[in-house]
Amino acid sequence: MKKLIALVALASTLITPAWAATQTVTLSVPGMTCAACPITVKKAISKVEGVSRIDVNFDEREAVVTFEDSKASTKTLTDATTNAGYPSSVKQ
Repeated sequence: MKKLIALVALASTLITPAWAATQTVTLSVPGMTCAACPITVKKAISKVEGVSRIDVNFDEREAVVTFEDSKASTKTLTDATTNAGYPSSVKQ
């Protein structure tokens, strides 16, 4: 019986990451005013755990970010850019 309980506990911890979903969000970053700005924004976002892809477009003043929603959120992404000096918001 103890082995069965241990097996069920182990299985539930292995299954939990399957509930996480990958999301993609577009952030508006209007403060990017020079060619070096996208580098700083990308570096700041890349430090957020769970981020798997970042595309920063200087001409559009936006960043498209793909992340795992169990490890990151839109708030952590916007906080990361804000802390780097580039306030952002989710683009609708």
